[in-house]
Amino acid sequence: MSSPTADHDSAEVLDDIFETLAELAPEIRDSLPGRRTKSDEVNPSGETRMEADAYADELLEEALGGIDGVGWYASEEQAEPIDHGEGVSVALDPLDGSSNLKPNSPMGTIIAVYDGELPAGGDDLLAAGFVLFGPILTMVVARDGRLTESVVENGEIDVIDDDVTIPEEPTVYGMGGRVPDWTEGFAAFIDEIEDEYKLRYGGSMVADVNQVLTYGGIFSYPALQSAPNGKLRLAFEGIPMAYIIECAGGVSSDGTQSILDVEATDLHQRVPVHLGNEELIDRVEAHLADE
Repeated sequence: MSSPTADHDSAEVLDDIFETLAELAPEIRDSLPGRRTKSDEVNPSGETRMEADAYADELLEEALGGIDGVGWYASEEQAEPIDHGEGVSVALDPLDGSSNLKPNSPMGTIIAVYDGELPAGGDDLLAAGFVLFGPILTMVVARDGRLTESVVENGEIDVIDDDVTIPEEPTVYGMGGRVPDWTEGFAAFIDEIEDEYKLRYGGSMVADVNQVLTYGGIFSYPALQSAPNGKLRLAFEGIPMAYIIECAGGVSSDGTQSILDVEATDLHQRVPVHLGNEELIDRVEAHLADE
């Protein structure tokens, strides 16, 4: 697992980034009721943007880009990174699970901080985290190989667990993609485990991965017959969530290797994602290898 240690200056920049994210989180959450409709725009992946996507992206770009030491801002909503000078690169999914706005289900924000310009791989990752807009506003941060969970109240960070670890006895599973579009190996894996574990899937990666962190298990958005690289973006979702899970003692995989070892070649590159307890990752990789 990649667990880079930032120098003193970078550590201060990381502090500023996550403190700013916490300050903005209540504002993003409070803005959601009035932005539940689709806009006329599509993002670089061809998905229709919600008004809330655009608002969160603009708010985060202005605030994070204004931090001394942040050089580039990139998001799922922008075709190219935005130059803010010298420093680290921040890559965000500003509003993960925005399709959950209509049914009023959980969603979140995912952030990755890279040393250098984008695209960047797991070896370049300095830290990662997510905010979960659930009944409680929480933030998880992975730095220096350690995972911390905090409650965010009035923009302030209140640490509730400074060493989050995935439970050893897994109990839940969640998976994306349409069942007819699954590959033979992945379908066989789900057939094998569905009687052993409880299904937990809500359409927001932040919420679904947090289920795995809380209860142990596996989250997958696999390679599909129609999309061999899956749906999720390497820079914005795959790498940061892989680092979060690995810092908690879990394992990540693209089907054959750690997601942190996947070569980054494009800003909006997609990757199959499997995150969770080592036992379950081993089992899904074995089924995929038999295809």
